Amino acid sequence: MVEDRITDGKRVGQLFASELTGLERGPLGAVSVEDADPDAEPTPEGTYAFRVAAEGETLGTVSVTETATRLALETPTGFESDRDDVTVEDGGRVVVAHSGAAVKVLVDVVAETLR
Repeated sequence: MVEDRITDGKRVGQLFASELTGLERGPLGAVSVEDADPDAEPTPEGTYAFRVAAEGETLGTVSVTETATRLALETPTGFESDRDDVTVEDGGRVVVAHSGAAVKVLVDVVAETLR
């Protein structure tokens, strides 16, 4: 069993970008990572890292803090989380991943926005 959790916000953001670019089938195949800033350094308020788009439309932007990756959606989601490593803020407009394992949840949120 893995004892260590990835909780570095920049690394979580990199994992999220990798997950999105690795998806090639179904509706998520149209999703792209755009305007990425590979030199983004985490700040307490969040530093812009990249934009998530599908078919030319921006779905949201991603920023990184020292301990989390924040997905700010253009359209609020009805997503709710009971996980301790995912929080939903600003009336469903921002979903925050606090660990590498939570990246899968962010991918699910992106998929939900495509429906």
